[in-house]
Amino acid sequence: MRDTVLIALYAFAGAAATGLAGAAALRLLRRRSLTASLTVVAAVGVIAMLAGTLAVARAMFLSPHDLTVVTTVVAMAAVVSLATALLLGRRVVARSRELAVAARSFGDSGDFAAPAGPATAELDALSRELAATSARLTESRDRERALETSRRELVAWISHDLRTPLAGLRAMSEALEDGVAADPDRYLRQIRTEVERLDGMVGDLFELSRIHAGTLPLTCSRISLYDLVGDALAGADPLAREYGVRLVGDRVEPVPVEVDGREMSRVLGNLLVNAIRRTPADGTVAIAAERSPEGVVVSVTDGCGGIPEEDLSRVFDTGWRGTHARTPPAGAGLGLAIVRGIVEAHRGRATVRNIPGGCRFEVLLPTAP
Repeated sequence: MRDTVLIALYAFAGAAATGLAGAAALRLLRRRSLTASLTVVAAVGVIAMLAGTLAVARAMFLSPHDLTVVTTVVAMAAVVSLATALLLGRRVVARSRELAVAARSFGDSGDFAAPAGPATAELDALSRELAATSARLTESRDRERALETSRRELVAWISHDLRTPLAGLRAMSEALEDGVAADPDRYLRQIRTEVERLDGMVGDLFELSRIHAGTLPLTCSRISLYDLVGDALAGADPLAREYGVRLVGDRVEPVPVEVDGREMSRVLGNLLVNAIRRTPADGTVAIAAERSPEGVVVSVTDGCGGIPEEDLSRVFDTGWRGTHARTPPAGAGLGLAIVRGIVEAHRGRATVRNIPGGCRFEVLLPTAP
């Protein structure tokens, strides 16, 4: 028993001394290549065994022949261990360099392509994370480009829509000032109409700015959808009569919702006005409200003939207008963007899809508790 304890102590002393030296070497090489660190680790294992063996051999008075045999065996193990460490280190370093080259593409094209070939589990996980990050960055860049395009279109269309009524107001005011207006009362009524339209555009811009800034104030209360839809139909009826469009609202369930009545009335009004203006005369605009597994769905169906598939994803973008809606009184392309902003502020969702002969806008709202 005493000999076993002595052997263990001598072996531990030799291995500990080697381990401390290896730790110091690793600290000095911490900024170097991984190959150097792996080589040090392999060398520490072999040298620790050799140091322990030599210490035990000296203490146990082994014969020179036995000591030479043991030393030779350890030396061969050291050669194989170091060669293996160098091979593994070179493979890991090569894979790391490939990842570094692929990661530089974030600053160039922005796309990441994982290097082909086998890799360690850690490097493979890093490749997956980089690929996921690349996908998120691509989505973010696409969204930013879409927003920038929408902003440019909005500025262009707002400038156009403001210039036309302002030119008319200037001409009518000059005619009234010079006393050449044949019917001053008609001019005054037209001026008031144009001013109201300009006021509506400015109001839409202010509402949209609050939505984008996240400062839209909401005063929610428990309201029946039946009352909200009834008020929206009553408000849109004069415009429907002007356009010769039938309004239908016979599929409205009296479902309670907790919303801001003023803002939600604006949502329904914008959807109805949008549907009426794009539905031909003698067409029908239908509004419905019913429960669904996810909440309450309010839908507005029109007879516009459908929206091109490539434009469906842009319908709720700021400044978007259909190809046939580029001139007044179609508006500045803010109505549907305001709809989406208000609905999302209520933790809801606004969508659109084509149906035979037209399209259907749907607003999903959470039910009242």
